[in-house]
Amino acid sequence: MSSELWRKFITRTFSSGFKLMSTNSCSKRLLNRLAGEKSPYLLQHATNPVDWYPWGEEAFTKSRNENKPIFLSVGYSTCHWCHVMERESFESDTVAKVLNDHFVSIKVDREERPDVDKVYMTFVQATQGSGGWPMSVFLTPELKPFLGGTYFPPEDSFRSPSFLTILNAVHEQWTKDHDNIKQKMNPLMKALQAAVAGSSSLNPQLPGTACIQKAAEMLADRFDSKYGGFGQSMKFPQPVILDLLLRIYARYPSSEMGDGALASVLFTLEAMSNGGMHDHIGQGFHRYSTDPYWHVPHFEKMLYDQAQLVVTYLSAYQITKDDKFKETAVDILEYVLRDLGDKDGGFYSAEDADSYRCHGDKEKKEGAFCVWTWEEIQSILLDPLPGGDTDKTLADLFSSRFGVKKGGNVRPNQDPHGELINQNVLIIKKSFEELSSEFSLEVEQVKSLLMEAKDRLYKMRAERPKPHRDDKILTAWNGLMVSALSRASQVLGGSEYLERAKSAASFIRDSLYDKEKSVLLRNAYRDENDVLSVSTVEGFADDYAFLIRGLIDLYEASHDPLWLKWALELQEQQDRLFLDIKGEEGEEKGGYFSTSGMDDSILLRMKDGEDGAEPSANSVSAENLLRLSSFFDKSELRSKSENIFKTFNSSMMEHPPAMAALIGAFISYLQKPKQVIIVGLISGDDTQALLSCIHSHFIPNKTLILHDPSSPSPLLMESLPLLKDMIMVDDKATVYLCEDYKCAAPTNSSTVLKDMIQPNN
Repeated sequence: MSSELWRKFITRTFSSGFKLMSTNSCSKRLLNRLAGEKSPYLLQHATNPVDWYPWGEEAFTKSRNENKPIFLSVGYSTCHWCHVMERESFESDTVAKVLNDHFVSIKVDREERPDVDKVYMTFVQATQGSGGWPMSVFLTPELKPFLGGTYFPPEDSFRSPSFLTILNAVHEQWTKDHDNIKQKMNPLMKALQAAVAGSSSLNPQLPGTACIQKAAEMLADRFDSKYGGFGQSMKFPQPVILDLLLRIYARYPSSEMGDGALASVLFTLEAMSNGGMHDHIGQGFHRYSTDPYWHVPHFEKMLYDQAQLVVTYLSAYQITKDDKFKETAVDILEYVLRDLGDKDGGFYSAEDADSYRCHGDKEKKEGAFCVWTWEEIQSILLDPLPGGDTDKTLADLFSSRFGVKKGGNVRPNQDPHGELINQNVLIIKKSFEELSSEFSLEVEQVKSLLMEAKDRLYKMRAERPKPHRDDKILTAWNGLMVSALSRASQVLGGSEYLERAKSAASFIRDSLYDKEKSVLLRNAYRDENDVLSVSTVEGFADDYAFLIRGLIDLYEASHDPLWLKWALELQEQQDRLFLDIKGEEGEEKGGYFSTSGMDDSILLRMKDGEDGAEPSANSVSAENLLRLSSFFDKSELRSKSENIFKTFNSSMMEHPPAMAALIGAFISYLQKPKQVIIVGLISGDDTQALLSCIHSHFIPNKTLILHDPSSPSPLLMESLPLLKDMIMVDDKATVYLCEDYKCAAPTNSSTVLKDMIQPNN
């Protein structure tokens, strides 16, 4: 927000201006109340001189009793600008003195408490036009927000007042006129509540198919045909957008819209894989690119990005059979299994962008773990290339491949804080074939030499100080990873991915599921003593939705009906906790709230339809309900899915790119349910051959059922009576392709099956 707008906003609310308050230094406490928390983010602030409280009644009571406003700071442990604001402000004795004397300061981990984050982010976005983290909000003792923003700098400038200036202005105005501030907030909160309620009321009509066409057209307009991705500045991976476009291609193959959708996805995926957002040494993907070229990333790595991108790259491989997409999916999986896997089966949340460049350094820098100087590359890869040309070294080959330059390859405007001076962010500049010609080597030699170079650099990099890893194990994000691993086991084969999917699902069932109450828990932590501790925070709608999707995918990969049974049980519990069924007047409602409504400290009960870095809980739930209705022939599940589309009708029609995952689910809804039923022995080679044929194709709206006559599933036999009439023709594994439970002639030929399951047939 500009300085002028900030000053107008504060002046309007706090008419006394910006007079700075004199402060006295306060001594730094060894530990504050956050030392007793489990969240890595909260523990990072446990030694701040700020007297932080966790979100809870102790802080609320203090605020009410002392009539002090609350300063709420929300972030997460791998957030770069959260670290910056901590270093500049929360470690300052001067700032701490003001906060401790005049405010009740609360720290929240947005990944642990997304319910708190969403309420106040809604306020910040409504009043500021945008949001982000760290999020900084001032609240009344009744928890109503009256001023908010994101990162506040330590010094006044033409762009923004300093954090201390804002604190003093808020304190002065609160002291003079706190009753008026409270009164002003009442109509604002009512307006927010009305807006939230109105945006998710049930429309009697389903959205039209025009939302699909409009989504394709709007994304085509935003597509960067030169560099890939959408937009012209910062580039995010946006797997929900890419997945929607692949579904549009599958729904409308051999059409201008479908072909254009596919082309934009494939171009973007290749550009991302070649770019600096892809960690070419340590594998996996960084959070986003700070430029249009996919070159200089924001270096944190998030589990949810890795999980979703695995699925997107696998889908691209199924469509094209191009090995580069498969190799990228494998690359991501290797990173996650190696660096984010917990020994008990779950997966950690993230790795930080910031780290020390060398052991003994006093200040962390963004990307320090991942970047290289030209001199480092020369010293590590000094071997002469084969072929007698001693003027060329492995460093020359590597530098030509990855754009390494003396003096670094980062443009000054991409490095506003000077953290990447003389550094190289690796980005693929030349193909293997181009390098083969340039260095007079065979293509296979080039590949082998570059692999050797990357192995050496990986070992050298491992000696650097590692970035902080957030060891929080979130149910929702682990559900995404169960999906990714299950899909990988189907498309890539082998047992490792399936076993890890089972381990992750088992971990959630054993550690993050309260069997007595039949509720999911939000997260667990692995502490410094290697002890696993589980949060008491119960799961939110996205925890249920993402895990249910993972369990359905796991059933289709493992054919163990116990996972499908648990998915159905969790769906029933999600309905009880989050489904909006009837209004006050008895009118029909639809969609899922993000929260259960049982926590009085959460002022807004919201329904999320728009996707962010992750798909919305309602989008994933709509697809889950369709799939479960197909598995169990339950029309009421399909009706609940239909009501989600009706609830978000207006948004789907008006802002389709923001509703990408829900429109993808809507495409599935518009098609007849497609059941692929294989009757055969689960371990039989003929059964596996049919499964392999199915998994080699991109069929987003299918339901895959394996019926083994030697050990039939009571769950599926009861739900789908047609299974009892399905047999193995000629005692061979046989596939029945059905639409809306009306089946074509069975076949045990993979060739015939291939012709039957082509997209849109």
